[in-house]
Amino acid sequence: MSLSIYGIDLAKHSFSIHGEDSVGNMLIHKTITRSKVLTTFANIPPAIIGMEACGASHYWARELTKLGHTPKIMAAKYVAPFRTGAKNDLNDAVAICVAVARPSTRCIKIKSADQQAILLLHRARENWVHERTGLLNQVRAMLAEFGIIAPTGRHALQRAIPDALEDAENQLPDLSRAIIADCYDHLLTLNQRIEDQENCFNMLVSRSHNAKKIMKVAGIGPITATAVIASIGKGEQFDKGRDFAAWLGLVPSQYSTGGKPRLGRITKRGDKYLRTLLVHGARAVIASLGDKTDRLSLWCKSLVERRGFKRATVALAAKNARIIWSILRHDTDYEPIKS
Repeated sequence: MSLSIYGIDLAKHSFSIHGEDSVGNMLIHKTITRSKVLTTFANIPPAIIGMEACGASHYWARELTKLGHTPKIMAAKYVAPFRTGAKNDLNDAVAICVAVARPSTRCIKIKSADQQAILLLHRARENWVHERTGLLNQVRAMLAEFGIIAPTGRHALQRAIPDALEDAENQLPDLSRAIIADCYDHLLTLNQRIEDQENCFNMLVSRSHNAKKIMKVAGIGPITATAVIASIGKGEQFDKGRDFAAWLGLVPSQYSTGGKPRLGRITKRGDKYLRTLLVHGARAVIASLGDKTDRLSLWCKSLVERRGFKRATVALAAKNARIIWSILRHDTDYEPIKS
């Protein structure tokens, strides 16, 4: 028997719902309050329920799964083409209902609460790193206003700040010293928070068998390993490793016509944070090749000579993405070829 299809437009307090049966007859078309959402869907037979990816979409998907339904989350860009009439919540719900019924619509894998908790940890660390970078730049500019040129690099600047504060001959006003001292104290606090977060990542890796396996891949550390597992789980949503690399935006863009393939720069689609981690890891690997003679190092050196450092970095990041998918999807161990 074909399942009925519902579209729900999520919000904070009011939720618009539109439902149709397998032949297109309307079952529901109304707006309800937040407290009535689960009660409403608990009283209908198992159905497909579509929703746009947004804040709390994974929460509602998990709750609807408990009621026996099949929730599907999709990007808003796949819903917009099916909206007719004015832009309002009920019309959005209708568009979601139409979009989720199409086999070609790409849906997002529902994350567990534990996966979301790990991603929150990553977001917190990312924000603190950005805040620390901004604070260091601010202190550097403050010192420059009084003729004190700080050294290049984060660690060198952190060491130079106490020296500048203690130097009585640098013409730094007392008020400026107090402000910079407060900034320095805040900097130390941020350093401690970031260090605590990284210790937490190490603890998560020690408890995850899959994280330990993918950390054997060159350029993959605890931060990248936990981010990958929290983002894709075991990778069942991808048919092959290249699909995962394409989802990350690490494959060339294509604009082909008349049977003539035309490839451009990478698409940069998907998860920017995860793509950034993979590229940074690949860059570190290529920068430290030295005199290594293993098969991967020789491949990287050859690629750098032929295509340049940056293209080689992206190519290695894409290769690592495919390797990671294979490890997770097939539950295998990574054994790099020595020569």
